[in-house]
Amino acid sequence: MAKFELKLPKMGESVAEATITNWLKNVGDHIEADETVLEIATDKVDSEVPSEVEGTLVEILFQVDDVVQVGQTIAIIETEGGSAAPAPAVNNTVAPEVKVVENNVAAAQEAVAPVDFSDSEKFFSPLVKNIAKEEGISLVELEAIVGTGKDGRVTKNDILDYVKNRGSQPTQVAAPAQAVAPKATPVAQTASKAAPVSVNGADEIVEMDRMRKLISGYMVQSVQTSAHVQSFIEVDVTNIVNWRNKVKSSFEKREGEKLTFTPIFMEAVAKALKDFPGMNISVDGDYIIKKKNINLGMAAALPNGNLIVPVIKNADQLNLVGMAKAVNDLGNRAKAGKLKPDDTQGGTYTVTNVGTFGSVFGTPIINQPQVGILALGAIRKVPAVIETPEGDFIGIRQKMFLSHSYDHRVVDGALGGQFVQRVAQILEAFDPNREV
Repeated sequence: MAKFELKLPKMGESVAEATITNWLKNVGDHIEADETVLEIATDKVDSEVPSEVEGTLVEILFQVDDVVQVGQTIAIIETEGGSAAPAPAVNNTVAPEVKVVENNVAAAQEAVAPVDFSDSEKFFSPLVKNIAKEEGISLVELEAIVGTGKDGRVTKNDILDYVKNRGSQPTQVAAPAQAVAPKATPVAQTASKAAPVSVNGADEIVEMDRMRKLISGYMVQSVQTSAHVQSFIEVDVTNIVNWRNKVKSSFEKREGEKLTFTPIFMEAVAKALKDFPGMNISVDGDYIIKKKNINLGMAAALPNGNLIVPVIKNADQLNLVGMAKAVNDLGNRAKAGKLKPDDTQGGTYTVTNVGTFGSVFGTPIINQPQVGILALGAIRKVPAVIETPEGDFIGIRQKMFLSHSYDHRVVDGALGGQFVQRVAQILEAFDPNREV
């Protein structure tokens, strides 16, 4: 017999941990190779962890709702062969003195380990982070400092004052349970405590699911972080509607893909971002990061009705056929719950189609740390003034609204307005005789 360590697999370049949501196998169960053992969730998507070997599950090292780091052993599988990596023996009769020493060593290692501030929901400038690391300030301590900067941010003077008075005043420390809770939970809990809700016997109380808690936290954090401003513009998309109606059947027969309006709009947004790179940025504290790649996020529905934002990487390099395939692939996998963690990472700008639900326009919330998001309204037949060399007349046109929300901290009204105007110009200049 040999023992195999089932580890949490690497799920993407920027994914460091996951929460166990469900064990599909119990201790003593037989497992086939490639059979799913448990389900996990990152802060974006849910995934399954299969076994690499055939054998019997003999030990489960983490429970449901535990947060596990990538590479950590989560279960032990006993195999028939001798090729599996042996698992370290577990001694359940450790002497108390040895246990005390082990705890002291672990505490010392934790104290000297480099602090990772990436898990914080708050923004800290690189200068503040460096001071915190040099002074050995933990993440919990840093988050407890009351900031005097804009939106309550911790400034250089704030952290230096804290260091100066560190030993003379008690530090507020969060409860251990909060340290491993999903990132969005503290924000959502804070918001719910602010306004008690009265309920009666006829009301039904339903706890938010994990994804809704995360979304709640992201939305509150975004509004608290960015100064949201909107610009609206009406677009005549008659040429696009007529062209799509003409080619959609032949396109589907040739490419095996449906041609929706979304890839056409995504193509226009990608072109506009190349013309206005000031919208293709992100914000980190007092620093602006100019993004080289144009990675478009597109809001898509999950099986449970929640929304997620998968990302089309290097969208500006795709032709319309490639864009249609990317949009359909991400949309279909989102509906089936088959998105991978990497599918939701690296977005630089987001587009959401509120017109799908009949909305004429909307005021979407920015997907942090991006600085803009575009909402596509419903396409409607409306009477419009049509200008011709022979004079103006009233006609029926297909029109829609574009709603652009942007971060007024770093994007002024001129740039925000010019960008959405450029998207409109590209759409209205669409060639009705275009080959695809």
